[in-house]
Amino acid sequence: MSKPIESYALIGDGETAALVGRDGSIDWLCWPDFDDDACLCALLGTNRNGRWSIAPRGAVLDTARRYRGDTMILETVMKTTDGAVRITDFMPIRETLSAVVRIVEGLAGTVALDIDLSPRFDYGALAPWWEAREGGAASVAGRHRLTLRASVPVSVDVRGVKAAFRLREGERHTFVLTRTDAWDSDAPHLDVDAALGATQAHWERWISGFDPTRTRWAAAVKRSLLTLKALTHARSGGLLAAPTTSLPEVPAGGMNWDYRYSWLRDSTFTLGAFLNAGFKAEATAWRDWLLRAIADDPDNLRIMYRADGSRHLPEWTVDALPGYREARPVRVGNAASTQKQLDVYGEVLDTLALARRVGIAATDHQCVVERRLAEHLAQVWQDRDAGIWESRGEPKRYTYSKAMCWVGFDRVLRHCDLPGELRATLAECRDKVRAEVCREGWNVGLGTFTQSYGSHDLDASLLLLPLVGFLEATEPRMAATIERIRGDLDQNGLIRRMRAKGDGEDEGAFLPCSLWMADCLRLQGRPELAEDYLERVLGVANDVGLLSEEYDVPGRCLTGNFPQALTHLGVVNTALSLCGPVVDRGGG
Repeated sequence: MSKPIESYALIGDGETAALVGRDGSIDWLCWPDFDDDACLCALLGTNRNGRWSIAPRGAVLDTARRYRGDTMILETVMKTTDGAVRITDFMPIRETLSAVVRIVEGLAGTVALDIDLSPRFDYGALAPWWEAREGGAASVAGRHRLTLRASVPVSVDVRGVKAAFRLREGERHTFVLTRTDAWDSDAPHLDVDAALGATQAHWERWISGFDPTRTRWAAAVKRSLLTLKALTHARSGGLLAAPTTSLPEVPAGGMNWDYRYSWLRDSTFTLGAFLNAGFKAEATAWRDWLLRAIADDPDNLRIMYRADGSRHLPEWTVDALPGYREARPVRVGNAASTQKQLDVYGEVLDTLALARRVGIAATDHQCVVERRLAEHLAQVWQDRDAGIWESRGEPKRYTYSKAMCWVGFDRVLRHCDLPGELRATLAECRDKVRAEVCREGWNVGLGTFTQSYGSHDLDASLLLLPLVGFLEATEPRMAATIERIRGDLDQNGLIRRMRAKGDGEDEGAFLPCSLWMADCLRLQGRPELAEDYLERVLGVANDVGLLSEEYDVPGRCLTGNFPQALTHLGVVNTALSLCGPVVDRGGG
């Protein structure tokens, strides 16, 4: 049976990432890039679908793990009746090669260990051909070559590579798995100690740019920032929503989506988090990525892109994989990428305006994109769309989508140099949108804003209206909506996106929404309640501080793709805003 999502920790090299279980098994790795085919995918199936396990042969009595200081180097200590060992896992920051390094050290007694390396490319379908090499083994499968360097003897068979050895106190063995192109020769030897030192120095040097005195939740903020950095493609600057696909939002259900892409909707959250934490270079890189992705065709904006900025994300299902705890289908690609989601125009224009406000100089490219996005938005803002939650049903006039159209017009009018006629047109559109949202999005009988025009459905995305400056959090209608959401969508201190139906298809509480609630309460001058929501979110993080998109309150477990960038962005922004001045999205 699949392990709990919270049993995993993340390691990465700036261009891909792996998930390591508490039991010493690496169960997820896409190579060479975040969104390439997985070669270790036991996460979405069984051990036969690809893993790399290093574990004691006997029963493990206790396991404790941590990241080494402020790094992405994972240390796992396992105790057995015979002794104790420590496994150190990391990926050296990629320069020319991508590698996973595993170091096993004896801490006490003598422990027998087994190694099972059985990659399966093409999402578990393709077993590579292995052959023994001096000091390890090598394999080829399609365009991939894997080279294993091991300090213990290994054996090779049709299933992969195995080894058995005994580790005494004070002894150490190293294992390096490197991926190169199949037509290249075996990867060169890697100096493990030099790579470990360089990797530690890289992460420590980067996170030193954050001032921990900025917040009372410094440890959580630092871990979130490190996680976000690990999910940022080092060369392109694109931030992934998550490094995984098809971890279900509903147990054994069909809400299984591929999140290994960069969502434009996350853009202002991303820029704000990096800016508020002191990382202007990362914020600028994200702004630049955004402009490259849009290129010179704002009229054909996609709502998500690959990390390298490319546009095509055709969706298909991996029928050979049984899915995480039988949650099918396993999806690759994301059909929502071609949806009409009007809020994205406002998100992008808000991001570019925020960049201007903090002194990131606007380029000629940016000025053209801003103007053309606003011109296009003026033509389409009255359309129906799929909404922030990417509904695959009939398009509607979603309240949040319309409010974000107002944001788009507002930001361009406030921050861009526009010709007089265009300025008048956009100002008229801004006024019309605001009046329409306040009239059509407000349900008089319920005394609250609702998900879409004329509906009776609550939607936690409405918590974003004060955060983007559409209405003050203390404005009577907005205050009533916040209280209604607290009353109807709060589940044990966490906020759901929508009301539970109780039909067995309900997703978990949505952790970013819980943080948006905290932000709204802060803006209302209720910091104690805001802190309660932040603490509740931090309280469901796993033992190494990682969070997914959702939390199953009755099941007391994390759900959805993991770790989730939007949640960690929320942690950074909320924890900093509760302790001092920050750059708010709705600011002037």
